[in-house]
Amino acid sequence: MADANGVDLEDELLDRLADGATCGLPELRDRRVDEASVDRQLRAFKALANDHRIRILEALRDGELCACELEAILDAPQSTVASHLGRLRDVGLVHTRKSGKWTYYRIADTATLQLLDLAEALETTGDEA
Repeated sequence: MADANGVDLEDELLDRLADGATCGLPELRDRRVDEASVDRQLRAFKALANDHRIRILEALRDGELCACELEAILDAPQSTVASHLGRLRDVGLVHTRKSGKWTYYRIADTATLQLLDLAEALETTGDEA
């Protein structure tokens, strides 16, 4: 395997290994992902890894709803819904709006819905194989 300049990369790696180098080229360090970025991604995926939270996001697909409406949709107690909404809000997947004594929730960014759609498409693709 050669690079654009005709240098055989396999020979270069073998030469480095023969000289006592560890597997991998120093340039690979540039491909390391920032830990803060990984942490943000992990928090978002963990927040999505719950059926109640996915149901909440799907219910919000058509527009904002108050917590009491989400309780009825999920057929779940207020404490359960509040806990899940808090988790979604903490990671930035939903935003809130206060109106009197009511709190309304909405999808923070359409990318959230795109991610749900992608997950569904991946599952569908897996079923066809």
